[in-house]
Amino acid sequence: MYDFVSIGEMLIDFTPCGSGEGTPLYQQNPGGAPANVACVMARLGRRAAFVGKVGRDSFGMACKAALEAAGCDSSHLVLSGAYGTTLAFVTLSPDGNRDFSFYRNHTTADVNLLPEDIDPELYGRTRLFHFGSVSLTCEPCRSTVLQAVKRASDAGAVISFDPNLRASLWPSPEEARETILALLPLCGLLKLSDEEERFLFGDLPEDQVGQKLCGEYGIRLAVITRGKDGCTAFAGGRRFDSPAYDVEAIDTTGAGDAFWAGVLLRLLETGRPTDQLQDGEIRDALRFANALGGLVTTRRGAIAAIPEREEIEALMASGKTL
Repeated sequence: MYDFVSIGEMLIDFTPCGSGEGTPLYQQNPGGAPANVACVMARLGRRAAFVGKVGRDSFGMACKAALEAAGCDSSHLVLSGAYGTTLAFVTLSPDGNRDFSFYRNHTTADVNLLPEDIDPELYGRTRLFHFGSVSLTCEPCRSTVLQAVKRASDAGAVISFDPNLRASLWPSPEEARETILALLPLCGLLKLSDEEERFLFGDLPEDQVGQKLCGEYGIRLAVITRGKDGCTAFAGGRRFDSPAYDVEAIDTTGAGDAFWAGVLLRLLETGRPTDQLQDGEIRDALRFANALGGLVTTRRGAIAAIPEREEIEALMASGKTL
């Protein structure tokens, strides 16, 4: 039995690491949002697995090795000889925020994830089943992931969703918005960035967004992240605000994924069903997640930047919030 299973893209992020004779230099880092979350969960002590497809190339082998180094079950990662591993080139601003340019199309492996690539017994063997929206941008991976989410939900798993919107990968903004909103009723746990909140709900006041998410869509816990401004969570008509920690960010790649893994990890550690969480448990989960996400921004890469639990607890104990 797994605590956590995620499905979707795993890829190589090429992150800037200086320049040589005026030419940018890049560091190769395995990543991909669903894989990042699975690796954090595994590194911090939960039984986690990742479901996806990479190429049987040097990049794909690096992805597999990264999963295994984090303690994440890689047996559901398909190595394809027919397709190459997806690549993303990261551009960093001076404050560490990033933009992505993708090499991802019908010839790359994650796009070609098929239902037969997934062990059908997996759906009933996890407490949490997590996905994002990158794998929903094109076929056949879109149909594969949607089928997997529904099967996991039917088998009793709590569904976790982080849209992790990458607008350039969608045919249109309208299709992205409609697709994401249509999936919200399936979700028990949801993470949105403040940019995604505005994309989905426009200028609707945040409290009304929270009421809509928990009321109309039936989400048990919805969290909106705001980078240096911390985060806000909504659950059962209650609102929780939590500040970010004061750290020196150099690369925000994977920080949101680590944050969400921190929330999910602490929720699992309560031992309670997600619809019976106590207020103090939610606040604790947000503090832990803010510390974890903050520490990831102080290092390069996503999976490579995962801190130890002792580092997270030390930052929480410091009380150095913004």
